[in-house]
Amino acid sequence: MMHLNASHTDHHSFILTGIPGMQDKNPWMAFPLGFLYTLTLLGNGTILAVVKVEQSLHEPMYYFLCILALTDVSLSMSTLPTMLSIFWFNAPEIPFDACITQMFFIHGFGVVESGVLVSMAFDRFVAIRDPLRYASILTHGVIGKIGLVVLTRAVCVVFPVPFLIKRLPFCHSNVLSHSYCLHQDAMRLACASTSVNSLYGLIVVILTLGLDALIILFSYVLILKTVLAIASRAERLKALNTCLSHICAVLLFYVPLIGVTMVHRFGKHLSPVVHMLMANIYLLLPPVLNPIVYSVKTKQIRRRIIQLMIIRKIH
Repeated sequence: MMHLNASHTDHHSFILTGIPGMQDKNPWMAFPLGFLYTLTLLGNGTILAVVKVEQSLHEPMYYFLCILALTDVSLSMSTLPTMLSIFWFNAPEIPFDACITQMFFIHGFGVVESGVLVSMAFDRFVAIRDPLRYASILTHGVIGKIGLVVLTRAVCVVFPVPFLIKRLPFCHSNVLSHSYCLHQDAMRLACASTSVNSLYGLIVVILTLGLDALIILFSYVLILKTVLAIASRAERLKALNTCLSHICAVLLFYVPLIGVTMVHRFGKHLSPVVHMLMANIYLLLPPVLNPIVYSVKTKQIRRRIIQLMIIRKIH
């Protein structure tokens, strides 16, 4: 049996947590988790396939949607190995280096998703503010450069995190509070000062997620100002309707994120089960619901999916 509390030696692995205090119930979580991961792959895969085959969807808005779908799948796949090992195979131990690697990808794709949502806000602003030049402004080259900038930013800001964690000694409990590795979760187990880690984490959150949220908010202020200047009420509603899916995607990302932050910050008295649920909702819910939102709100995507379903039934 592995000793969970060592006094003077660094740990070579961490123990991940399934359902706190109810480890015997872990197998029951395997089925809903498997269902959610299946929905994520199916939903985002459908979005990618529909945009590829439907010529009318070869527009900047839907290219950004494809980037969002790829990011959602990547984020989900980052948590999948440890989720499966805990809930399917009852194997909660993860090697130290594997934990750091997972940490890098989870935080990295989280920053990428935030950047993609900013890009989509810019896309909606250009489409409403200058519709005649929309396609000429957001060319394939520009979209590719935006995607590269978003990815490069994420890699640059998250790259120091593994090294900041690796320099810390871990000589107390090695039990993490989630079923995947997060920087703030591993940091609290260190038996040395974590002020550098805390400061860097705060700076990253402010300059990425915080700044992105402000940019999105400012974009919608400009969009609203532009929409209100449109004379026709029908045109105003049509313009706003093109933003609804993106607004839903923003809420699906930031509301759980704020919830997790508030629970970590002020909910220390809450049950560990609440912490587990909030952390899993933050990472699992947006990838599942984003394809559903865009399928319901986007007529072209909805129509193409229905056509594909009818063709399958005929064959």
